[in-house]
Amino acid sequence: MSADAERRSRLLSVKLRALVREHLGLDSDPVGTPEVFSLGAAFITDDSVWVLIDGDASRSLGPTLAWSGKFNRPVQLLVEQDSGLLARRAALFTSPLTVWHVNEKSLFPAVAEPHLPRVDAEESHRALMPLIASSGADATVEHGVVIGEVRGLEMCRVVNDPITGEAKLEVGMGVNDREAFAMVHGELPTEQALRNVIEAVQVHREPGAMVHPFNQFGAERLHRWRALQDPTSIGFTELSPVDPPVKRTNVKDPVPCVALGTINSGASAVAVFVNGIDLDVVPFAVDAADMHGVGQVVVAIRQRDVTSSLRAMADAASVPVTFAFID
Repeated sequence: MSADAERRSRLLSVKLRALVREHLGLDSDPVGTPEVFSLGAAFITDDSVWVLIDGDASRSLGPTLAWSGKFNRPVQLLVEQDSGLLARRAALFTSPLTVWHVNEKSLFPAVAEPHLPRVDAEESHRALMPLIASSGADATVEHGVVIGEVRGLEMCRVVNDPITGEAKLEVGMGVNDREAFAMVHGELPTEQALRNVIEAVQVHREPGAMVHPFNQFGAERLHRWRALQDPTSIGFTELSPVDPPVKRTNVKDPVPCVALGTINSGASAVAVFVNGIDLDVVPFAVDAADMHGVGQVVVAIRQRDVTSSLRAMADAASVPVTFAFID
């Protein structure tokens, strides 16, 4: 740990003890033990585990549950950001956990925020979906945005022209890539440009392909694409992509993705796809099930990425959570 990181950790530890002291109405620091916690600071008392998250807390519930499980005490989770999201997800577990919103020196019970409203894509944007499909990409809508994916990797998006306001198709992976592509290949017809990109990308999304940026991004969406071709591979009879419970902020950071369908028993379920060890995937998955109104969760994951803490979280979820192993 760097000197700056150590200093930050000490400051957070002091801040946490002060918040606990003020909240409990004590004249001095409570009796307990400070603990190192990678996402902020922790303090262990006889009857609680107090955890303070530093900054962005949107994906902190899973790591907090995983880390705090060893103490076998109720958890008090203190956050300055994303308290509504965490309160909603915490209510979907049987584990004794309370989310608090930090406002300066005071703690307030976090209020669960509702799910994002369903947003339909503009008709002018949907009108470009046949063009995306005819070029060989998979046209889909996520939180009202029309995108084209090549085996799970977003390679085009429909946007409104900033000058004319008209819908147009931009080719590329991410906003910077789309801008660069337009500068270099702006003279190409959009359909031909997209076909060129698809041909260049597909070869790198094949099983056994050499390491390349085109197969290092969106691995979880590649898993979903494969399952959509063969839902039986993860125990479903039919499967369709659906909105995740939170919007993606970019295409390069790994974030679980979601599909909705019917499992072999005939029940409706969500499938949540992840690549690598992700301690927050179970809270994300049960949140997705709650959003789509189903009572079954299947986490599609590599077998080596299933940790004991993930299994413990699955057992503590308010809906059945099972794991389907993928290559």
